[in-house]
Amino acid sequence: MSTQNNKRPPASVIFIFGGSGDLNQRKLAPALYNLFIDEWMPEKFSIIGLGRSEYSDEKFRTHIFEGIQEFSRRKGQPNGHWDAFSKQVSYLQMDAEDAEAYSKISDKVKELEQQWGEHPNVIFYLAVAPQLVPDIAKRLGALNICTDTKFTRIVIEKPFGHDLKSAHELNALLAGLYAEDQIYRIDHYLGKETVQNILALRFANALFEPIWNRNYIDHVQITVAETVGVEGRGGYYEQSGALRDMVQNHILQLLCMVGMEAPVSFDANEIRNKKVDVLNALRKITKEQVHEYAVRGQYADGWMKGEKVKAYREEEKVAANSAIETFAAVKFYIDNWRWQDVPFYVRTGKFLHQKTSIITIEFKEAPHYAFPPEAAETWRSNRLTISIQPEMDIRIRFQAKRPGQSMTLNPVDMIFSYKDAYEEGHEPEAYETLLLDVMESNATQFMRADQVDAAWKVVMPIIEAWEARPPVDFPNYAPDSWGPEDAEALIARDGHNWVTLPAAHKD
Repeated sequence: MSTQNNKRPPASVIFIFGGSGDLNQRKLAPALYNLFIDEWMPEKFSIIGLGRSEYSDEKFRTHIFEGIQEFSRRKGQPNGHWDAFSKQVSYLQMDAEDAEAYSKISDKVKELEQQWGEHPNVIFYLAVAPQLVPDIAKRLGALNICTDTKFTRIVIEKPFGHDLKSAHELNALLAGLYAEDQIYRIDHYLGKETVQNILALRFANALFEPIWNRNYIDHVQITVAETVGVEGRGGYYEQSGALRDMVQNHILQLLCMVGMEAPVSFDANEIRNKKVDVLNALRKITKEQVHEYAVRGQYADGWMKGEKVKAYREEEKVAANSAIETFAAVKFYIDNWRWQDVPFYVRTGKFLHQKTSIITIEFKEAPHYAFPPEAAETWRSNRLTISIQPEMDIRIRFQAKRPGQSMTLNPVDMIFSYKDAYEEGHEPEAYETLLLDVMESNATQFMRADQVDAAWKVVMPIIEAWEARPPVDFPNYAPDSWGPEDAEALIARDGHNWVTLPAAHKD
C-alpha cells in the first residue's frame, strides 16, 4: 500500500442497495477499492451488497473483481490489495420490498459492533431505480439505528424527483425520517477534481477574485457535450430529457460554483448557503419568455464518427413521435450586485461533435486605442477556460506581440494541465472523493433540500412551456454536429459564439 499517512475515517459499514447492479460494479466498488489502496478507507470497514439476486459472498466478490478489472483506474490483482480488500466484502440477499427482511441489517450492524468493539458509521447507499427510493427510505427509517443522527447516513443518487412537486414530496418524506445532516444527495459531477478546483482557483488567488464580476466579465458559458446517444436507456430518457438529466443538477451546480460569493469558511453549510443564494438570484423566466431564453433539440439519424446511428425516435422504448429533448441550451441571468446583466449560457446534448465539459469565462475587451489598426485585426478578448473532461486543464488566453518589426498581436494560451503537473493516475475518480466525504461526514459537495427545490424552481417554467407546446421541428439536428441552429442563434443574438476546445484525442 501507499506510505502516505492519511487521517482515516471512523469504522464504517457500507450497505449498497442494488449491490449486484451496474452502478456498484462500474463506480462504487472500484472507488472503494482505490480508497483502500490509498489508505483512505477506515481501519475497520465492511462493504455489504444487498439485492434479490442469488449470490454467495464468493460469487459477489468475483462480480466486484470483474468490475474493478474493467472500470477501475487501477486494476485489481488476485492477491495483495485485492485479497485484503475482498475479505471485507460480503453479500446479503434480501428483497427491499420485504419489510421484515430489514432486521437482517440491524443484526449485521450489531454483529460488527461487537466484533470491532466500537459503534461504526452506518451508510446506506441507494444505488437503485428512483421509484424504489421512497419505500426503501421508509423501511430503513423504521430501524432504530437510523435514529442515530451522528453515525447513520443515507446516500441517494440523482434524479432527485421528476419535477418540483415530486422533489418536494421526496424531501418531505426524508425529512420526516432523517435529520438533514444524515441525507447525502449525490451528484458525481461535484466530485471531479477540476470542479473542486473552481473554488481554489477563485478564492485562493488574488489574481482572479477582484475581477470576477460584471465590471470585467462579459459573459460565461458552460458546455457539457456527449458523443453518445441514449445507449439503450430510452425508457429512462423518455421520462427525463436533457433539461432534467443535466441542466437541473450538474450544470446548475457548476453555475453556482462560478457565480457564488466568497464563503467565510469551508464549512459545508456555509458553502451550500452561497450556492442557494445563486439559485435564488437566478432571473425567473416566465412561460411566455421561454422561447427567448431556451432552445431544445432532438437528434436525427446520421453518421457519428464513421458509424451509422439511429434517430432518437428510433431508439428502443422511445415513442415514434417523442417530444423529449436530447439537447438543451438556456441563457440565464443572476440578478445580484456581482452579476447583473452578465449572461450565463449553458448547453448540453447527446451525439454532439465532441465529448467535452468546459466552463468559459469571457472577459470584456481592453481598449484598442493605443495600438495601430493592424493590431486590432487579430484582437481577441481575454478568456479563462476550465476543462473538466475529457482533459483536465485550466487555460488563460491573453494577447501577445508576434515576433517581427510590426505591432501584430496574437491570442496565446497559457495552460495548466493536471496530467503534466501531477503524476498521472493519482487523480481520484469523482466517486472516490464523494464516498470518502460521506464516511467523514463532510456534506460540502452534496445538495441540501433547499438547493434541490431552488434548482427545480429555475427549470420548471421551461419544462412546463415545452410540455404545453410540442415541438414542430423534431428531429432538428444531425449527429456529430453542435446541436440545432437555434442554439447558435441564441448566443449569436448577443454578439457571441459558443466556445469549443480542440480535441486532444479521438472520442
